[in-house]
Amino acid sequence: MSNYTVEIKPTNKPSILKFEFNEFLTKQKGYEYHNIEEAANSPIASQLFYLPFVKTVYISQNFIAIERFNIVEWDDVQDEVAEQMLTHLNNGGKIVNEEEAKSTKKVPVTVYAESTPNPSVMKFVANKKLVLESAEFKSIDETERSPLAEKLFHFPFVKEIFMDENYISVNKYDMAEWEMITNELRSFIKSYVEEGGPILKTGSVSPQKKEESASPKIDTSNLDDVSKEIVQILEEYVKPAVASDGGNIVFKSYNKYSKDVEVILQGACSGCPSSTITLKNGIETMLKEMLQGKINNVVAYNG
Repeated sequence: MSNYTVEIKPTNKPSILKFEFNEFLTKQKGYEYHNIEEAANSPIASQLFYLPFVKTVYISQNFIAIERFNIVEWDDVQDEVAEQMLTHLNNGGKIVNEEEAKSTKKVPVTVYAESTPNPSVMKFVANKKLVLESAEFKSIDETERSPLAEKLFHFPFVKEIFMDENYISVNKYDMAEWEMITNELRSFIKSYVEEGGPILKTGSVSPQKKEESASPKIDTSNLDDVSKEIVQILEEYVKPAVASDGGNIVFKSYNKYSKDVEVILQGACSGCPSSTITLKNGIETMLKEMLQGKINNVVAYNG
């Protein structure tokens, strides 16, 4: 039995509601159905069309969006719809019979290379969502759940890999220069994604033996008030900027006596020559200003 969960999200069109799942539903493809006849290749969409208010069903990557007729309001039926889809998925029901829906046309995928502050790391950005949670791989021995990471480690110059949302950061050994290998890596990743190759076997990251191997949602329920404030600041102000450079930062601990904050650096940030400067001049200054009198120092560890 599967373990799908769903989050209901509004869209900019009141008649359309988005049901976002914790795992991928399709292999980089999207489907749109306007009636039950069109939905013949999708058991879950066919089931939804038996609801009299369903007008259109969209299935894409990790979400299903439904457009309703105006005979009902979403507030009255959204929980029932979500429960129906969860029951179908968690009982092993099919989403789309992709062989029947297969088109001879390749799924268009764009991948571009983007430099990061770490000269050893290059960020490869796709126009598709690749993973639902971040994941870091230090060696080929850690890639059991990521077929793509395993294949990337077969390139002799690949040292470490970090994945998040729609990008893959590659940390290289000094044996090769980026101008010699960037196009080779970009072409490989592009072809792999276009062919629908599995990136993470479960669609999202499963718990690893090492807590630093992935970046799960932080449970703040057992943290003190200052630690909760630190986590909130990192999530809201620091992580988006760090992610744009192909990295990640994870809260580790706060000592209320020494007032020291410990964080873990991942991806492009890990081992980056500018990380210490960034922390001292950026994160540490921000925390001191926003939590006056509560922060003395920020200590960073490479993930």
